[in-house]
Amino acid sequence: MRGGLWQLGQSITRRLVQADKKAVARRYFSSEAELKKTVLYDFHVANGGKMVPFAGWSMPIQYKDSIIDSTVNCRENGSLFDVSHMCGLSLKGKDSVPFLEKLVIADVAGLANGTGTLTVFTNEKGGAIDDSVITKVTDDHIYLVVNAGCRDKDLAHIEEHMKAFKAKGGDVSWHIHDERSLLALQGPLAAPTLQHLTKEDLAKIYFGDFRVLDIKGTTCFLTRTGYTGEDGFEISVPSENAVDLAKAILEKSEGKVRLTGLGARDSLRLEAGLCLYGNDMEQHTTPVEAGLTWAIGKRRRAEGGFLGADVILKQLADGPSIRRVGFFSSGPPARSHSEIQDEKGQNLGEITSGGFSPCLKKNIAMGYVKSGSHKSGTKVKIVVRGKAYDGVVTKMPFVPTNYYKPS
Repeated sequence: MRGGLWQLGQSITRRLVQADKKAVARRYFSSEAELKKTVLYDFHVANGGKMVPFAGWSMPIQYKDSIIDSTVNCRENGSLFDVSHMCGLSLKGKDSVPFLEKLVIADVAGLANGTGTLTVFTNEKGGAIDDSVITKVTDDHIYLVVNAGCRDKDLAHIEEHMKAFKAKGGDVSWHIHDERSLLALQGPLAAPTLQHLTKEDLAKIYFGDFRVLDIKGTTCFLTRTGYTGEDGFEISVPSENAVDLAKAILEKSEGKVRLTGLGARDSLRLEAGLCLYGNDMEQHTTPVEAGLTWAIGKRRRAEGGFLGADVILKQLADGPSIRRVGFFSSGPPARSHSEIQDEKGQNLGEITSGGFSPCLKKNIAMGYVKSGSHKSGTKVKIVVRGKAYDGVVTKMPFVPTNYYKPS
C-alpha cells in the first residue's frame, strides 16, 4: 500500500502541476512570498495542511491523513475544501442572459431561476477556454465560478466581449466577488451537517439549485454542486466569516467531515470522471470531443449563436474524430501523455489524467482516442515508462455519482 500511496501522491502532484503549468506559467518564477493566500491559510497550517503552489496560490495538497484516507472519507462521511482560489462573479443587467449565451454552450435562457448547469466557454474554433458552473439567479443576474488557473484569461475574454456588447447598447455589467471566499462541503454528511447551521430546508434544494440564504447568521450563496461525484454544496461566504463557518461545519459533523486538500480533490474528480481543465480539456479541445455534448442546450444545437458554433454543430452532425474515454489499466498507473495503442501497437491517442483509485483500489485513467476505438470494452495498450501494459476502455464515472435529485 505504501508504494501505491507514494505513486498516488506523485501522480496527483504531477497532474495538478501540469494543469497549473499550462494555465499559469509564471508561477514557476514566483517566490513563496508572491503566492496569494486565501483567508483560511493560517487555519490550514494550524490544522497540519501541507501547502503547495497552485495557480499562483498557496493551497493545501493534504492534511495529516493520507490522500487515500481523505478520498475514502469524503465518500463515506464528508470533506470540507477551501476553494477560495476559484473566481466567483456576477453578471447583472437585463441583457445578461443574451450576453452570456454568446460565450457559452448552455441554454441559459432555458434555466429556471435559481438553477444552474456546467458549461464551457468556447473560442472561435470551438475549443474550450474554460469550464464553469453557471447559475441563473434571476433573468437579470447570473452567478458563475471560473477556474483559478484560468481567471486572468477568462476575465479578459469576458471583458473584451462585454465592451463590444455594451457599445451596441447591451445592458450588462459585472462584479467580481473578491470580497467572498468559497468553501466546498462534499459527501453524505454534507446536508445533515449544514442543516444544523441554517433554517432553510435543504431537502428542498436539489442538485444544481442555487439560493441566497442565511448560514450561521451570514448571507451566503449556496449551490448544490461540487467536484467529487458526491452530494454537496459550494458555499460563497463573506471572507471575514469564512474561518468561523469552516470551524462550525467541522464541529457540527463531530469530526466526521474532515478538512481535505487538492490531492484528494483530484482523486475524487477523476473517480467521478470529471475533467480537469489544463489536462483533460484545453483550448484545442471541443466540448463534443470532451464528452460534454449533454451540456450543449437543445435550443443552442438548433440555433448556434456562440463562439465556434459552426465547428461544434458540424461535430454534432458528423461525429468528432477523437473522443474522451475512461480506462482501467494494469501495471503502474498511467500518466498524462502516456501513449494509448491498439493491440498491434498502432497509436490511438494519449492519456490526459491517470492514477490509482483509492475507492476502487485499481488504476483508472481518462484520455482521448480516435473515434471507433472509443467503445466500452475495447482492449488497448497503455505505455508507461517505455513499456506497454494492458488496458480496457470503460464507461465513466468510475465510481457511481450520488447527486441529490428529485426522486
